[in-house]
Amino acid sequence: MSEPVYPRPDRRLVLAEGPRLLAEMASLVPAAPFLAQAPRGDGHPVLVMPGFGGSDTSTQLLRRFLNGLGHSAEPWNLGRNLGPGRPELIAQLPERLRELYEASGSRKVSLVGWSLGGVYGRLLAHLHPDMVRQVVTLGSPFAGSPRSTTVYPIARRLMDRPVEQMPVNELRLLAGQPLPGVPSTAVFSKTDGVVPWQIASQQPTEIADNVEVFGSHVGLGYNPAVLYCVADRLSHPENGWQPFQRSGWKGAVYGAARLEAAAA
Repeated sequence: MSEPVYPRPDRRLVLAEGPRLLAEMASLVPAAPFLAQAPRGDGHPVLVMPGFGGSDTSTQLLRRFLNGLGHSAEPWNLGRNLGPGRPELIAQLPERLRELYEASGSRKVSLVGWSLGGVYGRLLAHLHPDMVRQVVTLGSPFAGSPRSTTVYPIARRLMDRPVEQMPVNELRLLAGQPLPGVPSTAVFSKTDGVVPWQIASQQPTEIADNVEVFGSHVGLGYNPAVLYCVADRLSHPENGWQPFQRSGWKGAVYGAARLEAAAA
């Protein structure tokens, strides 16, 4: 099965990733009162997975924020995410999922994945839908070829053979398919300097939604709008998931998430 390939993000967006990350981190202070009003959780387990090259350190702020609202956000405890360079993750992630599922008394686990972590989240939902409550992806390249991302050349240099020839690639293709009865929310930015928004979004359905935020890729885990959105998604009861609502002030903070230009 072939995957769509889109032009990589504009070089200006790539170069601006660092400065925008700093701006997003700085915006957390004035956004604190807004974030304090985020929906609270019911304590069900949440597995948070880092992006390519990242570790649990990169998701620490997100997890701390969620836990402060009554969510039960846990690290993946699997070291640095090197994607296809660590094929053993395909076996280790289901074990980590089951560990959280059983420790919570068989409560379904919500999966939050940043970038490549979201690809793994969708894969877990396909393989183990009985243990997954919902999936939230943050700028995750699940809907197209990794060639479309700006990190693809780096990833190729880290591997002993092309990414497309790795055994894990067939499983990654599965992550781009509609999830089997598991609600999902794809958070994306049209100014993402790493992942084209077209491959980080999905076809909306009754249980699949997209939320457009304004920001960088490396700053997604520090962007106040993303933090609020993730808390909102996780607050929904297991059998009461609803698409993200943009009424009131949210209409000014979040994009309309229209996908009419997806084939561009």
